Amino acid sequence: MTKRRIPLGKIVTAIIVILVLIQAVPYGRNHINPPVLREPAWDRPATRELAMRACFGCHSNETVWPWYSQVAPISWLVQHDVDEGRRKLNFSDWRNGARKGERPEEIREEVTEGEMPPLMYRLAHPQARLSEEQKRELVDGVARFSRR
Repeated sequence: MTKRRIPLGKIVTAIIVILVLIQAVPYGRNHINPPVLREPAWDRPATRELAMRACFGCHSNETVWPWYSQVAPISWLVQHDVDEGRRKLNFSDWRNGARKGERPEEIREEVTEGEMPPLMYRLAHPQARLSEEQKRELVDGVARFSRR
């Protein structure tokens, strides 16, 4: 019994057809930035700047949608991450700790343990890579304005 081999050209063609067809899926391209409702009372401009660099991509209504956020299946991942990020913590719809993600101890844990920003985000957005000192500045600044 001999195995039939599928020609490489057919495999490549099938992959291209699938990639073209999935572009018709509507999810992942409705890139809206709702209005900024209420930002935290930032303790200083430097804290906001660090949050903009490392967090605003997913945790604000000021998301910058890169070109690849228009191409499925990557667009699906980006849309999901932004939707989830805004749901958990949104610096443009600040609710003074009403969401668990807004609490300073939660932000401190996520940032200092390297969970936020996630690795894939840091790879795509080098400006989001914060030094240990910048991480401390960010979490300390969040703790200061959260106490106000």
